[in-house]
Amino acid sequence: MDQMLFVQTGMGIDVHGQNITKAAVRAIKNAIHTNSMPGIREALPEKSLDNMKTNVKLALPCDHDQLDHEEVKKAIPYGEVTIEVMEGGMKTTSGIVLEDKDDKNDQMYMVNTSIEVGY
Repeated sequence: MDQMLFVQTGMGIDVHGQNITKAAVRAIKNAIHTNSMPGIREALPEKSLDNMKTNVKLALPCDHDQLDHEEVKKAIPYGEVTIEVMEGGMKTTSGIVLEDKDDKNDQMYMVNTSIEVGY
């Protein structure tokens, strides 16, 4: 990314099912669905959303191999998406195991994100 224009932050949780990808996608949606970037097209080369670059930083509380990068990228609607994964977030108890929610244990995962948008 040559020029960063915006930074958005968010948090997502998977309370049941221990799905780190689901928590990561929720964090991204939390970050981008509470913002509007009305001038983004004008700021991008050739005034095209195809030229937007997005770097998604995800702080995960568990094994990074569980993260489905392609599914995470689908949460960003335009342009080129890169993903950086780091230690962070939180794993804590939900207080209950619900087999019908695919729980393997009573853990819930919280993921933090910082999303850099530019070109």
